[in-house]
Amino acid sequence: MRFKRLKEDIDSFMARDPAARSRLEVVLCYPGFHAILLYRVAHALWRRRFRLVARIVSQIARLLTGIEIHPGARIGARLVIDHGFGVVIGETSEIGDDVTLYQGVTLGGIAPSVDSHAQVDVKRHPTLRNGVIVGAGAHVLGPIIIGEGARIGANAVVSRDLPKGVTAVGIPAHPVMPRDRIAAQRFVAYGTPAEGCPDPVLATIESMRAQVTALQGRIGELEARLRRHEDTTDERAGEFVRRTADDAPVAAVGDRIRR
Repeated sequence: MRFKRLKEDIDSFMARDPAARSRLEVVLCYPGFHAILLYRVAHALWRRRFRLVARIVSQIARLLTGIEIHPGARIGARLVIDHGFGVVIGETSEIGDDVTLYQGVTLGGIAPSVDSHAQVDVKRHPTLRNGVIVGAGAHVLGPIIIGEGARIGANAVVSRDLPKGVTAVGIPAHPVMPRDRIAAQRFVAYGTPAEGCPDPVLATIESMRAQVTALQGRIGELEARLRRHEDTTDERAGEFVRRTADDAPVAAVGDRIRR
């Protein structure tokens, strides 16, 4: 059973990293695999209450790989930590099957440092469901849930739950792609689609620009109508003045005759 789990971990690197040429290369040259292997050992010790020994194994793994995984974290099958340097996985983190993490990812807690003894064994870190992809430098913080198949883009900061199948980017992270069951099944490196993804904030700005342009056109049309109306009014007023001026001498003669 343990050998099967080990083989699955190796094959997952082969499946998701095109740079991996052979299983032997993964075993010898991939720090992400080394970190996961040592985590399995540390976690087994942690569950058997050998907590200090488990932490020592975890520290050795951190020194060797630059990846820090707390032995109390719960990690499923076929986790891939690609490149891996700077990855931090907190004590109460929970990771499902077929999850992919890239370098610089933090699965951290946001509980205050004061009264830390009251937070022992309290859920403080995120839960990643099956098939989640977290891009380089992303931070997933707090006891939140990232839904199955969700993708988190590089350098995003996530502090709220994400539904399954969405792609989220930005600080704070916000969904930028609709949930697509077929698309969600595809593996997307770094959690960011190669074809790009629409930013709802940018889309809103572009929509506002289009509305402003339309309003400017409408205002220009109304101003042109107003000018034409003013010109017509001026012409009518001038004609009225001319007629009044022409009729004035005739009226004066009539007054004299009546007198």
